[in-house]
Amino acid sequence: MSDVFDPATRSAVMRRVKGRDTGPERTMRRLLTRLGARYRLQRADLPGKPDIVMPGRRLAIFVHGCFWHGHACARGARVPKQNAAYWTAKIERNRLRDSVNLAALEAGGWRVETVWECEMRDAAALEARVKVWL
Repeated sequence: MSDVFDPATRSAVMRRVKGRDTGPERTMRRLLTRLGARYRLQRADLPGKPDIVMPGRRLAIFVHGCFWHGHACARGARVPKQNAAYWTAKIERNRLRDSVNLAALEAGGWRVETVWECEMRDAAALEARVKVWL
């Protein structure tokens, strides 16, 4: 079976990609809840609208998909076969926007942590990392 879709099918696939309440976000929220952390979701008044915010700790957490934000892992380094120029430019814009939002949050006195989709595979390491933040 080919990995290449016709444009109509590709468009339908991309429309189904969610911007919030993704699997990795839900996994992160379950971990935080289990550790007793209280948090807020999608604070639109903060730069970048962080996925998870702990106002009392001044902590903003972004849960990034490796492909969408150009992570340096196997999934994030993959370049699509179709419309490669568009996707390369889009991912670069996402990375630039992420760095601008990170700088704005840090300038506002927030601690910022980024959790990558690929880090969800090692639950023990992720939990240890989150405990350090808390």
